[in-house]
Amino acid sequence: MFFRNLTLFRFSPAVADDLNRLDEVLGEYRLRPCGPMEMGTKGFVPPVGRGEEAALTHVVHACTMVTVGSEDKLLPGAVVNDELHRRVQKIAEEEGRKVGGRERKRLKEDVLNELVPRAFIRSSRQRAYVDKKNGWLVLDTSSRKSAENTLTQMREALGSFPAVPLAPEEGPRVLMTDWLANGNLPAGLAFGDEVELRDPASATGAIAKCRRQDLDGEEVKEHLRNGKQVFQLGLTFDERMSFVLGEDLIVRKLKFLDVVVDELGDSHPDAAAEADATFALLTLELERLLGKLEEWFGLPRPAEA
Repeated sequence: MFFRNLTLFRFSPAVADDLNRLDEVLGEYRLRPCGPMEMGTKGFVPPVGRGEEAALTHVVHACTMVTVGSEDKLLPGAVVNDELHRRVQKIAEEEGRKVGGRERKRLKEDVLNELVPRAFIRSSRQRAYVDKKNGWLVLDTSSRKSAENTLTQMREALGSFPAVPLAPEEGPRVLMTDWLANGNLPAGLAFGDEVELRDPASATGAIAKCRRQDLDGEEVKEHLRNGKQVFQLGLTFDERMSFVLGEDLIVRKLKFLDVVVDELGDSHPDAAAEADATFALLTLELERLLGKLEEWFGLPRPAEA
């Protein structure tokens, strides 16, 4: 249940009150199986457990986890085009004529009608939780598109969910460059072993990616002297978690260190108890990290819905 990436949104206290409805509204938006002629479906699935009786939310203190599931048919365009080409060729050979645009379109529809019901189905899950006390929507993804899709599902279920992207008052790229260039790290932070530096002067500027490298080394400093800025920076927070922070404030490669994992223990009586303990630990650790991100970069919580 530990998240591996964090894409973040914020919402107001008024919105937090409305989120108390989550458990009662999600039932109408449960994931249903993909129909024979559908290319995909989306809906909510239980964050913990399986089956129709399992709850669609998992609550610990002020945090509520939800999971959006999807079923998508795998039907590569090349497969469709190959079959369409075969049928067009057959008509040309057997009837001695060319297939026009309108007929080609009808043939393609016939191909899709035959192939879609037989296509393989790929299932996926997107986890997220809302922290009603502090006004965070936290999604376990580094993909902005995936995050927006999950947010759309939540808005559809609630009728409205005005969560907004982060609006930092301090420029992340400038601030992280200062951290690296001058060693002005906030208390509790330490450098990891990777960084991505880019020339901000142009979209095609030089890019330097360093991994498994001392970030205090001369090679990194030379890039900084040449005008490159930090776009992604590996960090360790309070010796409890490591991650790579992007200038878009997406947290990637999040890993909880042994000291945190050891606190979870392995003496839980059942899967539900383990899920409760893991989610509680996850949200407590991230509450501290997100509070610091708010402080360092100036990430105001919306005052109104």
